Amino acid sequence: MTDLIKIKAFAFDVDGVFTDGGVLAIGNGDLLRTFNAKDSFAIRTAIINGFPVAIITGGCSESIASRFRTLNVPDADIYQLSKNKLPDLQHFCERHHFQLSEVMFCGDDVPDVPSIMEAGIGVCPKDACIEAIEAADIVSDKCGGHQFVRDIVERTLRAQGMWKFDPLQPWGFNYGDEITLSALKTGRNAE
Repeated sequence: MTDLIKIKAFAFDVDGVFTDGGVLAIGNGDLLRTFNAKDSFAIRTAIINGFPVAIITGGCSESIASRFRTLNVPDADIYQLSKNKLPDLQHFCERHHFQLSEVMFCGDDVPDVPSIMEAGIGVCPKDACIEAIEAADIVSDKCGGHQFVRDIVERTLRAQGMWKFDPLQPWGFNYGDEITLSALKTGRNAE
Protein backbone atom coordinates (compact mmCIF):
# COMPACT_ATOMS: atom_id res chain seq x y z
CA MET A 1 0.00 0.00 0.00
CA THR A 2 1.35 3.41 -0.96
CA ASP A 3 1.83 5.76 1.99
CA LEU A 4 -0.45 8.75 1.32
CA ILE A 5 0.35 10.14 4.77
CA LYS A 6 3.76 11.46 3.62
CA ILE A 7 2.32 13.70 0.89
CA LYS A 8 2.52 17.45 1.57
CA ALA A 9 1.98 18.86 -1.95
CA PHE A 10 0.54 17.95 -5.34
CA ALA A 11 1.80 18.51 -8.89
CA PHE A 12 -0.30 17.90 -11.99
CA ASP A 13 -0.06 17.79 -15.74
CA VAL A 14 -3.15 19.31 -17.40
CA ASP A 15 -4.18 17.62 -20.68
CA GLY A 16 -5.27 14.05 -20.02
CA VAL A 17 -5.27 14.67 -16.24
CA PHE A 18 -7.66 17.57 -15.60
CA THR A 19 -9.14 17.07 -19.08
CA ASP A 20 -9.97 14.11 -21.26
CA GLY A 21 -7.26 15.28 -23.64
CA GLY A 22 -9.60 16.99 -26.06
CA VAL A 23 -8.96 20.59 -27.06
CA LEU A 24 -10.92 23.07 -29.13
CA ALA A 25 -8.82 25.50 -31.18
CA ILE A 26 -10.32 28.98 -31.47
CA GLY A 27 -9.50 31.76 -33.91
CA ASN A 28 -6.90 33.53 -31.78
CA GLY A 29 -4.86 30.32 -31.46
CA ASP A 30 -5.86 29.55 -27.88
CA LEU A 31 -7.00 26.04 -27.03
CA LEU A 32 -10.13 25.59 -24.95
CA ARG A 33 -10.40 22.74 -22.46
CA THR A 34 -13.24 21.37 -20.36
CA PHE A 35 -12.53 20.88 -16.65
CA ASN A 36 -14.55 18.80 -14.21
CA ALA A 37 -15.99 20.88 -11.35
CA LYS A 38 -15.38 18.08 -8.83
CA ASP A 39 -11.69 18.02 -9.76
CA SER A 40 -11.59 21.78 -9.23
CA PHE A 41 -13.28 21.45 -5.85
CA ALA A 42 -10.60 18.95 -4.81
CA ILE A 43 -7.85 21.44 -5.72
CA ARG A 44 -9.56 24.20 -3.75
CA THR A 45 -9.95 21.87 -0.78
CA ALA A 46 -6.29 20.84 -0.91
CA ILE A 47 -5.13 24.45 -1.01
CA ILE A 48 -7.48 25.53 1.79
CA ASN A 49 -6.01 22.73 3.89
CA GLY A 50 -2.42 23.87 3.29
CA PHE A 51 -1.28 21.68 0.39
CA PRO A 52 0.61 23.64 -2.30
CA VAL A 53 -0.35 22.71 -5.86
CA ALA A 54 1.79 22.93 -9.00
CA ILE A 55 0.60 22.79 -12.58
CA ILE A 56 3.34 21.45 -14.87
CA THR A 57 2.21 21.26 -18.49
CA GLY A 58 3.64 21.21 -21.96
CA GLY A 59 0.70 23.35 -23.02
CA CYS A 60 0.71 27.11 -22.99
CA SER A 61 -2.29 29.40 -22.97
CA GLU A 62 -3.78 32.17 -20.94
CA SER A 63 -6.82 29.95 -20.39
CA ILE A 64 -4.69 27.44 -18.46
CA ALA A 65 -3.21 30.14 -16.23
CA SER A 66 -6.60 31.78 -15.75
CA ARG A 67 -8.30 28.52 -14.79
CA PHE A 68 -5.76 27.70 -12.11
CA ARG A 69 -5.61 31.26 -10.80
CA THR A 70 -9.34 30.96 -10.03
CA LEU A 71 -8.45 27.90 -7.92
CA ASN A 72 -5.84 30.00 -6.09
CA VAL A 73 -2.76 28.33 -7.60
CA PRO A 74 -0.07 31.07 -7.63
CA ASP A 75 1.39 32.06 -11.01
CA ALA A 76 4.83 30.99 -9.73
CA ASP A 77 3.48 27.42 -9.41
CA ILE A 78 2.05 27.29 -12.95
CA TYR A 79 4.74 25.92 -15.26
CA GLN A 80 3.77 26.07 -18.94
CA LEU A 81 5.76 24.93 -22.00
CA SER A 82 7.37 22.30 -19.79
CA LYS A 83 8.96 19.73 -22.08
CA ASN A 84 11.21 18.24 -19.40
CA LYS A 85 8.93 18.36 -16.36
CA LEU A 86 11.29 17.00 -13.72
CA PRO A 87 13.33 20.23 -13.32
CA ASP A 88 10.07 22.17 -12.91
CA LEU A 89 8.91 19.66 -10.30
CA GLN A 90 12.24 20.05 -8.49
CA HIS A 91 11.92 23.86 -8.64
CA PHE A 92 8.43 23.62 -7.10
CA CYS A 93 9.84 21.46 -4.29
CA GLU A 94 12.69 23.90 -3.63
CA ARG A 95 10.32 26.87 -3.69
CA HIS A 96 8.12 25.28 -1.02
CA HIS A 97 10.92 23.53 0.90
CA PHE A 98 9.73 19.97 0.22
CA GLN A 99 11.61 16.85 -0.76
CA LEU A 100 10.48 15.07 -3.93
CA SER A 101 9.46 12.21 -1.63
CA GLU A 102 6.76 14.48 -0.11
CA VAL A 103 5.10 15.40 -3.42
CA MET A 104 2.54 13.50 -5.45
CA PHE A 105 2.88 13.93 -9.22
CA CYS A 106 -0.06 13.12 -11.51
CA GLY A 107 0.52 12.66 -15.22
CA ASP A 108 -0.72 10.60 -18.13
CA ASP A 109 1.80 10.58 -20.97
CA VAL A 110 5.43 9.98 -21.91
CA PRO A 111 6.73 13.44 -20.89
CA ASP A 112 5.32 12.82 -17.39
CA VAL A 113 7.11 9.52 -16.78
CA PRO A 114 10.35 10.87 -15.20
CA SER A 115 8.30 12.97 -12.74
CA ILE A 116 5.96 10.06 -12.00
CA MET A 117 9.00 7.93 -11.21
CA GLU A 118 10.88 10.51 -9.09
CA ALA A 119 7.98 11.92 -7.06
CA GLY A 120 7.15 10.50 -3.66
CA ILE A 121 4.05 9.00 -5.21
CA GLY A 122 3.48 8.92 -8.95
CA VAL A 123 -0.10 8.62 -10.11
CA CYS A 124 -1.90 8.33 -13.43
CA PRO A 125 -5.47 7.93 -14.67
CA LYS A 126 -6.57 4.55 -15.99
CA ASP A 127 -6.50 5.83 -19.59
CA ALA A 128 -2.85 6.96 -19.39
CA CYS A 129 -0.25 5.68 -21.85
CA ILE A 130 1.34 2.33 -21.02
CA GLU A 131 4.66 3.95 -20.02
CA ALA A 132 2.90 6.11 -17.40
CA ILE A 133 0.89 3.15 -16.11
CA GLU A 134 4.04 1.06 -15.72
CA ALA A 135 5.86 3.91 -13.91
CA ALA A 136 3.00 4.86 -11.55
CA ASP A 137 2.68 3.86 -7.91
CA ILE A 138 -1.08 4.32 -8.19
CA VAL A 139 -3.30 3.92 -11.23
CA SER A 140 -6.70 5.45 -10.54
CA ASP A 141 -9.85 3.72 -11.73
CA LYS A 142 -10.90 7.13 -13.14
CA CYS A 143 -10.04 8.54 -16.57
CA GLY A 144 -8.45 11.92 -17.09
CA GLY A 145 -11.03 14.72 -16.94
CA HIS A 146 -13.55 12.43 -15.25
CA GLN A 147 -12.86 13.02 -11.55
CA PHE A 148 -9.35 11.53 -11.65
CA VAL A 149 -7.97 14.57 -9.77
CA ARG A 150 -10.84 14.45 -7.26
CA ASP A 151 -10.23 10.74 -6.68
CA ILE A 152 -6.55 11.01 -5.85
CA VAL A 153 -6.69 14.29 -3.91
CA GLU A 154 -9.66 13.16 -1.84
CA ARG A 155 -7.99 9.80 -1.12
CA THR A 156 -4.83 11.56 0.05
CA LEU A 157 -6.58 14.16 2.19
CA ARG A 158 -8.90 11.55 3.75
CA ALA A 159 -5.88 9.39 4.64
CA GLN A 160 -4.50 12.40 6.52
CA GLY A 161 -7.80 13.44 8.11
CA MET A 162 -7.68 16.64 6.04
CA TRP A 163 -10.71 16.24 3.73
CA LYS A 164 -12.46 19.23 5.27
CA PHE A 165 -14.54 22.03 3.85
CA ASP A 166 -16.32 24.64 5.91
CA PRO A 167 -19.44 25.84 4.05
CA LEU A 168 -19.63 28.85 6.38
CA GLN A 169 -16.16 30.05 5.39
CA PRO A 170 -16.51 33.00 2.96
CA TRP A 171 -15.36 32.15 -0.57
CA GLY A 172 -13.09 35.19 -0.65
CA PHE A 173 -11.17 34.05 2.42
CA ASN A 174 -8.89 31.64 0.58
CA TYR A 175 -9.43 32.38 -3.07
CA GLY A 176 -7.70 34.74 -5.45
CA ASP A 177 -8.62 38.33 -6.17
CA GLU A 178 -10.63 37.38 -9.27
CA ILE A 179 -13.04 35.25 -7.24
CA THR A 180 -13.13 37.70 -4.35
CA LEU A 181 -14.00 40.61 -6.65
CA SER A 182 -16.72 38.57 -8.32
CA ALA A 183 -18.16 37.66 -4.92
CA LEU A 184 -18.10 41.33 -3.86
CA LYS A 185 -20.02 42.32 -7.00
CA THR A 186 -22.74 39.81 -6.23
CA GLY A 187 -22.66 40.45 -2.49
CA ARG A 188 -22.36 36.74 -1.75
CA ASN A 189 -20.01 35.34 0.91
CA ALA A 190 -17.33 37.97 0.34
CA GLU A 191 -16.38 38.98 3.85
